[in-house]
Amino acid sequence: MKQVRSILCVVAFAFLSINATAQTREEMKKWMDYMTPSDVQKMMATWDGEWNETITMWMAPGAPEQKMEASCVNKMILGGRYQESKHSGNFNGMPFEGIGTLAWDNGGKYFINTWIDNMGTGVVVMEGTWDDATKTMNLKGKMTDPMTGKSATIRETVKIIDENKQEVTQYAEKDGKEFKSMQIVLTKKK
Repeated sequence: MKQVRSILCVVAFAFLSINATAQTREEMKKWMDYMTPSDVQKMMATWDGEWNETITMWMAPGAPEQKMEASCVNKMILGGRYQESKHSGNFNGMPFEGIGTLAWDNGGKYFINTWIDNMGTGVVVMEGTWDDATKTMNLKGKMTDPMTGKSATIRETVKIIDENKQEVTQYAEKDGKEFKSMQIVLTKKK
């Protein structure tokens, strides 16, 4: 199936390249720029590898913290265009698995992050910017609040401390007020 899709993509691309009346050279250049991994994707690739995670969570403002250890494996996929992140651990005696994808949209100049895990059935989608001065990704998005079934706003920062350490901080809302709901310290395995 993958081979058939690949062949169809190549045929479609070849058709578009040959059919000069349908596509101008400038449009083709823009498309090539859009699809070619940029310096941001190259930076993301430096985050590939195996990581240990120390996770601290707060279910509500002032709630006691809950801790968990996990690990993840980051890997660039689809020709270095996206990063897939697979997480596993144990939370209060339950096995935990999660999968994230991270994309840098070359055209829009922003990050897109998706998250799914076995502790829910929804998909978290966040978008955001990169601050090169602080080496921080600033993301905002929506998720379903499992207590109410309604959409809830979340915010997340991903700070690159150095090549071997990252810190993720997530903020949720409770009664219309933002609170720190999770912090993950990632340390690259050597």
